[in-house]
Amino acid sequence: MADQVTSGTVVQGPEPGTPGGHETNHGRVVSWVSVVIIMAAFLSGGLALMIGPTWWLFWTSLGIAVIGGLLGLATHILDDWY
Repeated sequence: MADQVTSGTVVQGPEPGTPGGHETNHGRVVSWVSVVIIMAAFLSGGLALMIGPTWWLFWTSLGIAVIGGLLGLATHILDDWY
């Protein structure tokens, strides 16, 4: 009964476009893929510096991070935020 405003009307949440009424996981799949590529590259590059340093893994991770960034730029990742 606490969710009912009037008889027969149930409030389910804020309307889209109002503060607090937003969709989860904004963006396209390709944007999330590029973010995951960049994050994995930074993680592996950081691990490469901690365990050695293992320079070949560090430079490979840096190259993968750059590729992920270029993928993000090519697919207009910055247009996905609302």
